Amino acid sequence: MSSLLTHLSPLAPDDSGACAVLYELGGITVICDAGGCAGNVCGFDEPRWHEKKSALFSAGLRDMDAIFGRDKLLIDKLCQITEQVPAEFTAIVGTPVPAVIATDYLALRRMTEKRTGLPCIVIPTDGTRYYDYGAERAYYDIFDRFATEQFPTKTGKIGLIGATPLDTGCTHADTLIEGMRADEVVCFGMDSGLDDICRASECERFQVIAPCGLKAAQLLKKRFGIPYAVEAIVPADMMEQIPDLSGKSVLIVHQQYAANHLRKMLCSLSGDRGNAVKIDCATWFHFDRDYADENDFRIRNEKDLRIAAERYDVIIADNMLRRAVPDYSGKWVDFAHEAVSGSAR
Repeated sequence: MSSLLTHLSPLAPDDSGACAVLYELGGITVICDAGGCAGNVCGFDEPRWHEKKSALFSAGLRDMDAIFGRDKLLIDKLCQITEQVPAEFTAIVGTPVPAVIATDYLALRRMTEKRTGLPCIVIPTDGTRYYDYGAERAYYDIFDRFATEQFPTKTGKIGLIGATPLDTGCTHADTLIEGMRADEVVCFGMDSGLDDICRASECERFQVIAPCGLKAAQLLKKRFGIPYAVEAIVPADMMEQIPDLSGKSVLIVHQQYAANHLRKMLCSLSGDRGNAVKIDCATWFHFDRDYADENDFRIRNEKDLRIAAERYDVIIADNMLRRAVPDYSGKWVDFAHEAVSGSAR
């Protein structure tokens, strides 16, 4: 019960992360649920739903269909969709129901490919993990399936991996690539399609801007020998909100790479704003000690955040997290994280 959220709304789950990666890639994505999980994705966790089209569907299985594992009904519906909606591939994203009844995803994939004639990927999410797990699986699987051909390298071409709205708050690639020093930048999964995934080997290097993209970058390095760097992209106007940090202890809460990058930016400031006593980073999500400083830590529940908050004069985090520390008297600076606050902002 220690992980029970009493002040915060639920954080974005793994199925939302998977759908975020697949949203713009030109496939038909089916959320294997009775309707509730799809509503959560479209209503709260996917800001592009209001401005960009995507073939994202709910399986709409009735209770007894799900309980008895009537997979043929799901495939029949998917076949009907492919007859009406042009697509380059299909994807089936898991939710708690298929996890509970032990759905055979590999069998679903084989049956779907045989009936539709289209490549199919399955993401066995179960709704019990955070969004970054689902996004990590989706990135890895989509690159593993489609980025198989070695193309000539384009000098100066950079590929960004990890650019989902849940990680960056952005819905258009221009916001992320503005000011980047490169001849060409492709933002995989945002303002790009499946062809960019297939031609990933054209990139001279990859930039991983969120933890969910790391395994995919490692896969591409192993397959094509293309190097990658871990470096998030933080909105330029974020720095305008930073107060005088002279003599202050600071805590930054976000996805790990974004928090690290903001710390790097703060440490480079001149004058009082960059004269903090210490700057630590924390995250509710994926935490890799290889990319952490000594005092960085993972937040596992609201109590962890309340206890940690007492040690810092300034907290830079999504405003939604203030609910968990109502008695905090220090300075709070908003650092929006879509996976935490979503459309509730």
